[in-house]
Amino acid sequence: MRFVPHLEQDRHMRFEQLPAGGDRNFAYLIADEESGKAALVDPGGATDEILDHVQASGLEVRYVLNTHGHFDHAAGNRTVQSRTGARVVLFDPEGKRTDTVLGVRDGDEVPLGALTMKIIHTPGHTPDSICILCENKLCTGDTLFVGKVGGTGFGEDAWQEFDSLHVKLMTLPDDVEIYPGHDYGVAPTSTIGHESRTNPFLLKESFEAFVDLKRNWLEYKRIHGIK
Repeated sequence: MRFVPHLEQDRHMRFEQLPAGGDRNFAYLIADEESGKAALVDPGGATDEILDHVQASGLEVRYVLNTHGHFDHAAGNRTVQSRTGARVVLFDPEGKRTDTVLGVRDGDEVPLGALTMKIIHTPGHTPDSICILCENKLCTGDTLFVGKVGGTGFGEDAWQEFDSLHVKLMTLPDDVEIYPGHDYGVAPTSTIGHESRTNPFLLKESFEAFVDLKRNWLEYKRIHGIK
């Protein structure tokens, strides 16, 4: 895998979309430029390469966050902790906290220098799925991709995802940028506004229509020429 990070930077925030191995996984670097404090989101199989890149930038990794507990997103946790001493941030309805783990709940905020990472609990793909909002950038894990949504069954988990998408995410401002956990969609990034207007799953107003599209997604892709 060729390691080519995508960097966005302003006067106080550094944000990078990083190739993370696996099945087109993305990891993310969020850093406060003034303090040099940084967080990694969903480190995967390319963790050593990612850490080499981050530490060459002179940043101090304080947290490693997982959008959910699947191995391809959390596989790098131990490596990050052993090399940096970072705390793992993950969803925990009881909000348990230790020296090495920071349990977070819906609406919690994690400070990172002058930045704040807001936790949005978005169950569906998994019960512990979260999205992470920092400034106008939203790491969506496997909840929302560009032009599609995360995989679920057709029952309670699908209903939870439908609710998470419409109640938690589509109520955010249109200009919030989304950064998914995999390069699965039609593009590697998008915005809330663009997805609300174009994502076929989000255009389904009823849960029944949403699930019907899930059941028939392969045929929908064939008809519409989606890869």
